[in-house]
Amino acid sequence: MDETLLGVDVGGTFTDVVVVADGRLTTAKVPTTADQSEGVLDGVERACDRAGVGATAVDRFRHATTVAVNAMLERSGATTALVTTEGFADVLAIGRQDRPSLYDLDARGPTPLVPAARRYELDERATTDGIERSVDPDEVRALATEIDADAVAVAFLHAYAHPENERRAAAILRSELDVPVSASHEVLSEFREYERTATTVADAVLTPVVDDYLDRLADRATDRGLPAPRVMQANGGIADPATVRERAVTTVMSGPAAGVVGAAAFEPDDADGVITFDMGGTSSDVSLVRDGSVERTTEAAVGGHPIRIPMVDVETVGAGGGSIASVDAGGALRVGPASAGADPGPACYGRGGTEPTVTDAALVLGYLGPDTTLGADLGLDADAAVAALDDLATAADLDGPVDAARGVFRVANATMTRAIRGVTTERGHDPRRFALAAFGGAGPMHAAPLADRLGVDRVVVPRASGVLSAFGLLAAAEHHDAVRTHRTTLGDATRATIEDLYEDLRDRVRADVSDPGAATYRRQADLRYVGQSHELTVDVSEPFRPADLRERFHAAHERARDYRLDDEPVELVNCRVTATIEGTAPERSFEGSGEPQVGTREAVFDDGRRETPIYDWPALVPERPIDGPAIVEGGESTVVCPPGWTLVVDDEGTIRLEGSA
Repeated sequence: MDETLLGVDVGGTFTDVVVVADGRLTTAKVPTTADQSEGVLDGVERACDRAGVGATAVDRFRHATTVAVNAMLERSGATTALVTTEGFADVLAIGRQDRPSLYDLDARGPTPLVPAARRYELDERATTDGIERSVDPDEVRALATEIDADAVAVAFLHAYAHPENERRAAAILRSELDVPVSASHEVLSEFREYERTATTVADAVLTPVVDDYLDRLADRATDRGLPAPRVMQANGGIADPATVRERAVTTVMSGPAAGVVGAAAFEPDDADGVITFDMGGTSSDVSLVRDGSVERTTEAAVGGHPIRIPMVDVETVGAGGGSIASVDAGGALRVGPASAGADPGPACYGRGGTEPTVTDAALVLGYLGPDTTLGADLGLDADAAVAALDDLATAADLDGPVDAARGVFRVANATMTRAIRGVTTERGHDPRRFALAAFGGAGPMHAAPLADRLGVDRVVVPRASGVLSAFGLLAAAEHHDAVRTHRTTLGDATRATIEDLYEDLRDRVRADVSDPGAATYRRQADLRYVGQSHELTVDVSEPFRPADLRERFHAAHERARDYRLDDEPVELVNCRVTATIEGTAPERSFEGSGEPQVGTREAVFDDGRRETPIYDWPALVPERPIDGPAIVEGGESTVVCPPGWTLVVDDEGTIRLEGSA
């Protein structure tokens, strides 16, 4: 008997829900509430009612939340204290010397998550060679009496290499204080003091928040007969609540990660991979999937604070359906990053918004219609959209609201094209060899024009495109990561030492997986040429063979940087192990009714106005091509097929667009 699967992704504006029962996929989109845990269950009830199943019938419940990232961005996390080595309390404030705004004389770095008054120092010292001065337990106990905080982060100098002092101090603080204590050697066992300290502080800030949220969600799920939820992590993998509670920072950016994982399930067999394009209400997220593998990074930041955990590599730009269009001081049309949000939202929402947005432009251009129903049964006010775009046209000296709407779309598409080139062309990948997977509420409307700009001739729009992050939760594998810094040149590396290190890392991730016997283990290393400041990550064979690893690094460096230095020594910096229990996208069935066209409306394309047929997505007939222009409405998202493109739906309900790019 098939399992009943439930996936819930809480976004900033809407909460997306997917239920798969008996091969049938049912979706729901409800406004995100201030109390996320209660809003999650409201969405679950709506989706279960539509699917005709009770909450007690759900076998697997998976969840992604914005609780962690919101706490970081809004600085609403736990009051946290930092305990560090004497002389290093200001590492958080000093940060790095890089200047994102090089010519801005007033540029300021992010305000540290822990103020100076709650940063404490201990007289201890470790070097890269070992413990130079042991920590005094009595000094730690005395310090504990001074700490008044809801969480504590402990980050000692060089604890990634020799954690003995940090381990002892953390144990004493845990016994003396009734608050969670995050230790850097447990959170991120890597060198670079600022990044390690910042990531440990973020974990401490988030731990009480995530713990409280999971408690409330689990209690309410139990009350309604649901199983305990498994939680999405930033690395694109699922973990049980107990594991997540121990490493709360791993839940940052879990929603975008779930969307990329969901898109990976629709990678065409004859492409190098898919470019994932998720356009929501406030921003657009793009990423890359190659040969079924999601691209990951360890160099990300949230609110300006570095988070050096493995996470899905997502490029975000401020261009979404709610992005506000305006005219700058020089008379140029701008779109975003300011957003109308959900309340009041775009002018066409009829909730008091008056500023023109990308969604208003879509309505004026005919891609959306007055009768189009968005998520949460939200109707559209065409007159309000026209009025907002008319004001913009006056400010930009354009010929009416339609011209203004076309300008808004072109500017928004140009912004998103740059983001896509950032994860493809600028990293040595030819976008023409990939398909574009479009999702999010607004993504399928913009996908074909973006593909034209990039020279991509295939677009994939999954049936659950409006709620694909929730679907991605059901397809996600289980991932657990461990890392440790071990700096040596490959010429000096000894097989026994490296193998022992990888075995220790394997033991760490093995302890986290739900079924160690079903897990596969991937060994990787961060490498660089001696003298470089940034590393590339490559796979490590078993057993460890320095010559093979050196050649893999040379090849990876040539792909990424367009040159290689075969005669230069290569330095090993970090060793990594990932444990994975593979997931499987749920099977979906789809049958069209044979009467898909529901009407026509006038829409504006590059070649002018066209009377355009409107189709109902659930009624499309599999493998029956439709030539553009055509618009397909599907509840949570709308697909626009321009002239020159062809649309066809497959037997799982996935729409595929093919162009002549």
